[in-house]
Amino acid sequence: MNFDELKPKVAELLSQNDLNRDDKLKNLCQFLSDSVSYYNWVGFYFANHEARTLHLGPYVGAETDHTVIPFGKGICGQVAESNSNFVVPDVSAQDNYIACSFTVKSEIVVPLFVNGVNIGQIDIDSHVIDPFTEKDECFLEYVNQEVAKLF
Repeated sequence: MNFDELKPKVAELLSQNDLNRDDKLKNLCQFLSDSVSYYNWVGFYFANHEARTLHLGPYVGAETDHTVIPFGKGICGQVAESNSNFVVPDVSAQDNYIACSFTVKSEIVVPLFVNGVNIGQIDIDSHVIDPFTEKDECFLEYVNQEVAKLF
């Protein structure tokens, strides 16, 4: 699987004029889940800076109870505060991890910036220990740059 080959499809999905933003993001989540074997849950969380909470947006994968996450809590909440990518090779070794499912073994979260403000993030869970590389990070940064154009 070559991330460079996926980039044109990402841009194409997000430029469909006949869909609203949430539908585009849902289609993107499905595409990423279908295209990368170890992307088992793919979704977006969006920040409410006044309340200092993240709110679940479009996603594909197992249902989650984590629809609102306080800044600082779990991996997503930490990214909301740090404004940095967070790769967790093995969630069982992470102290501040919010368990979604016993099947989740690793996670990657990449912040989404619009005009320099962290408005949310893409969150990906995997059923595999330590699958994420620097190539995943670079690809997901590209994905978020394309998503930012929707805002």
